[in-house]
Amino acid sequence: MPTTESFDIIIIGGGPIGMACALEAKKKHLNYVILEKGCLVNSLYNYPVNMTFFSTSERLEIGAVPFVSNNIKPTRNEALEYYRRVAISASLNIRLFEKVLSLTKNETAFEVITSLKKYIANNIVIATGFYDIPFLLNVEGENLPKVTHYYKDPHFYAFQKVLVVGANNSGVDAALETFRKGAEVTMVIREDEVGKRVKYWVRPDIVNRIKEDSIKAYFHSTVAAIREKEVDINTPDGIVTIANDWVIAMTGYQPNLSFLEKLGIELSKDAIRKPAYNNDTHETNVKGIYLAGVICGGMDTHSLFIENSREHAEKIVTDISAKK
Repeated sequence: MPTTESFDIIIIGGGPIGMACALEAKKKHLNYVILEKGCLVNSLYNYPVNMTFFSTSERLEIGAVPFVSNNIKPTRNEALEYYRRVAISASLNIRLFEKVLSLTKNETAFEVITSLKKYIANNIVIATGFYDIPFLLNVEGENLPKVTHYYKDPHFYAFQKVLVVGANNSGVDAALETFRKGAEVTMVIREDEVGKRVKYWVRPDIVNRIKEDSIKAYFHSTVAAIREKEVDINTPDGIVTIANDWVIAMTGYQPNLSFLEKLGIELSKDAIRKPAYNNDTHETNVKGIYLAGVICGGMDTHSLFIENSREHAEKIVTDISAKK
């Protein structure tokens, strides 16, 4: 393994909040590195190609770098370009496609071993988001190649029989976009209506498509089984079997809380499993380990976004700088 490198701060996660932490560290003249297992802002890269953000562009800004978009609400592609330019203009120290394999603490520092090398740091910032672990359907056939928990581009599904599971933003976007590319779309919705958090300018569209039966929707329903050319659906009227080519399971995602537990970070005993940290500094019960971004909310992944997590970076780096 190559020579060990030492830093004041190791930031795990190269998303917008991890980058915001790096910008603050640079401002305070602290030696840092970002370790990212995928590409730059990997979670945003995995968003649907045509996605539009809820937030306006100024709410997605980090490090006081202006984000100018063509419309009030920026698109995924505009966000990718913005964060790339921030990384370039600030010359951020980012190691991409370098996965953290282990993190241990000795008497004086933390040791981080990645897929490429070993690092030593006085402080760790975990900003890993929540987009890597999907909630599974846990049904027969879920492991078939036709099933995906990540939706990218609607063109792939043109003229195909598509089942979309879920009716929040990602599910609704997948249903409408594939429908408009000529797919025969069916939705399986656990509740009695389309999700209330669906973007206000999109919700009437999906409601009307369902109402006119352009998109077939089964409410109060779940997937029972998946086969090569069919899907069984549990409905209030019993099992319904439909012909099917592809299943897009937009069932949501969860943070890697088991990683935090292995580090000794305490989680609340309720369903939220909120990590223990100081609200003023974001330092966890494990001295020297800080949390930033969505992972601070535990399983409550809808309470924190880029716009209300940016402040975490300043709190964390201010505390680390004061201690140094």
